[in-house]
Formats: sequence, C-alpha cells, structure tokens
Amino acid sequence: MTRRLPELLTGFAVIAVAAVFLVYALRTTGEISTGGYPLRAQFSSIGALALGADVKIGGVVVGHVADERLDPVTYAAKVRLIIDHDIKVPVDSSASIASDGLLGGSYVSISPGGSDEMMAPDQTFQVTQSAINIEDLLGKFIFSMGGTSNKGAGDSSGTSSGQTQPANPMALPH
Repeated sequence: MTRRLPELLTGFAVIAVAAVFLVYALRTTGEISTGGYPLRAQFSSIGALALGADVKIGGVVVGHVADERLDPVTYAAKVRLIIDHDIKVPVDSSASIASDGLLGGSYVSISPGGSDEMMAPDQTFQVTQSAINIEDLLGKFIFSMGGTSNKGAGDSSGTSSGQTQPANPMALPH
C-alpha cells in the first residue's frame, strides 16, 4: 500500500499538468472565448485565414477570429470576430484580410471610421476587402513579363522625307 501512494500522486500530478496544457492550448487557438463581443464580416475570399487568427487595429491585436462559415446561398465566407470589451469600433469602419508577409499568416485588419456611433454586438461590417491571392499576382506578373519582347526594336519605317525612326520612340540611342 505504501508503494501505491506515490504512484497515485504522480498519476494525479500528470493528469493535472495535462489539463493545464489543454486549457492553455484551447485558449490560444480561440476555441475558448477569452471575453469580448462578437462582430461579423462577409468576404468573397478569406484566403488562408484560420480560426484564432488575430484581429488588428493599427497593428495592435484587439481580438481574434472565432468562426468561419460558408453562406450556402451566396457562397460568401462569413467570419465571426471577437473584439475586446474595452475596444469600441465605429459603425463606418471597414474590415480587410491582410497578410504578415509572403510567409506570414493572415489576419483581419480593421480600419476605423470617423463616426461617433459604435458597432453593437453581432453587427456586420458594411465594407470589407477580401484576401489577395499572392500566388495569382505573382503568376500574372511572371506571365506578363514573359510576353514582353523587343520584336520591333531593330525595325525602321520610312517617312516621306526618307529619314528612319526607331520603332520605340522611348528607346535610348546606343
């Protein structure tokens, strides 16, 4: 019996530590709300925005993304945000999905408006900007650069006075 008591205490300690880590993990991923009031936004595309992503105003974290759903009628992405209680957002504010960089994660950026009236809980942003797909932009840029060439740079056309002019009037002489 004396041997079982240390084993039982060790087992309970391991379970307690595991429970603490579980609660911490759920809080940091946004599964457990840490307080605040909900606001809603609708986007045509949310890109790589994930549950628990930051909501920022002026680069300062003021909340997190609590839920993402697809509207089955309009096929728009509906996002529920949880904003800290001490932060009030003007009614004419806009929400956009931004990126921390090429390799960074996505977050929701709120640009505050100038109204004296503040958004109520569960109110929806009227102005939103969807995520920009960096891969599509890079692909378009690369393909547009591939189509550019100097096909007519060596060509010349005659004029009525017999002078020749370069095909590209902006080209510098060599």
